[in-house]
Amino acid sequence: MSDRLPGFNTLAIHAGAAPDAATGARATPIYQTTSFVFDDVDHAASLFGLQAFGNIYTRITNPTNAVLEERIAALEGGTAALAVASGHAAEFLTMHALMQPGDEFVASNKLYGGSINQFNHSYKNFGWSVAWADNDDPASFEAAITPRTKAIFCESIANPGGVITDLAALSQIAKKHNIPLVVDNTMATPYLIRPFEHGADIVVHSATKFLGGHGNSIGGLIVDGGSFQWAGDARYPMMSQPRPEYSGMVLAETFGNFGFAIACRVLGLRDLGPALSPFNAFLILTGIETLPLRMQRHSDNALTVATHLSRHESVSWVSYPGLETDRYHALAKRYTPNGAGAVFTFGLKGGYEAGVKLVSNLQLFSHLANIGDTRSLIIHPASTTHRQLTDAQKTAAGAGPEVVRLSIGLEDPADLIEDLDAALAG
Repeated sequence: MSDRLPGFNTLAIHAGAAPDAATGARATPIYQTTSFVFDDVDHAASLFGLQAFGNIYTRITNPTNAVLEERIAALEGGTAALAVASGHAAEFLTMHALMQPGDEFVASNKLYGGSINQFNHSYKNFGWSVAWADNDDPASFEAAITPRTKAIFCESIANPGGVITDLAALSQIAKKHNIPLVVDNTMATPYLIRPFEHGADIVVHSATKFLGGHGNSIGGLIVDGGSFQWAGDARYPMMSQPRPEYSGMVLAETFGNFGFAIACRVLGLRDLGPALSPFNAFLILTGIETLPLRMQRHSDNALTVATHLSRHESVSWVSYPGLETDRYHALAKRYTPNGAGAVFTFGLKGGYEAGVKLVSNLQLFSHLANIGDTRSLIIHPASTTHRQLTDAQKTAAGAGPEVVRLSIGLEDPADLIEDLDAALAG
């Protein structure tokens, strides 16, 4: 082939993969092994000392996982990636590489409820603090920055409301203060948005959702954009300072524009241990092969269903950026020209009780706490995923008492509409 970079569809199928050298198998094999044999003592020493790349132990590296890592790095346009056990693990290892006790980060107030809980509570055990900013007001992010701020965190498309984030505006603020912009790209996937093209420095994913796409495996991914200059920046000692674990090696100097990904692997994953099963990596890889086809169908179906609900007598509002009347439609046209994704929320005139009734009456939609499946899913966040938040936090996160979240799957949209209409009338 020429030097031209392959297209997205091609990368989704081929990036990182090749026929197995030992057997000729075309699908990436599942290397379901705990550990790997060394050639000799010198080979082992070079692997443990980071002088050579290779496999030691599946908690740190695995050939199946490596294909997944190369594929997501290619799709996102990053320099390297790390596969881990879940989206939460991806967020945690990212912050572990960035933060020291007493440090802070600024986060959007429109996030997945589990992330809000993780940031507000679990991170306190590590001495990390979060300052919340208004996703609709980039100036509020800058106002929250202090000398201890080490990152800005947001979602490209926010869960549960389908809100589009102005990534370029947040990137300008991050660059002004010389801190990395971390973007959770789970809802969009690189098919709809590639955050690095809008100034992000680090991307994380819950691969459990649209990347895997079939509701059969849990995983997370960290992608290094290679854009942040860690070398010489004492605020980020994991990358910029000599590491005693590796004979004084400075990771940012040794590994250059993928030093952050290396730090997450050899200083985070190695010791904290949230490793991804090779079998789950295989399932996620298989899912990614159809990612472009699925994301387009998800988005097309979601627009059809959202349009119908926006006219329904039981519905007070619909929040979906694909609708021309939506407040985020202009941002959607700018950032997601292929479609606004599969997930959106709407408000029921009957409030909390109507939401609980709706999820109980549906037949085709599955009532469960996930998104990104081939099947259409529904949840009432106030009584489930966001119930641990205060009423004010629920409303700020787009999960008020009347709110219902849909993740539209790949079924015929007419069947989905019929199921919703029957449940709303019941």
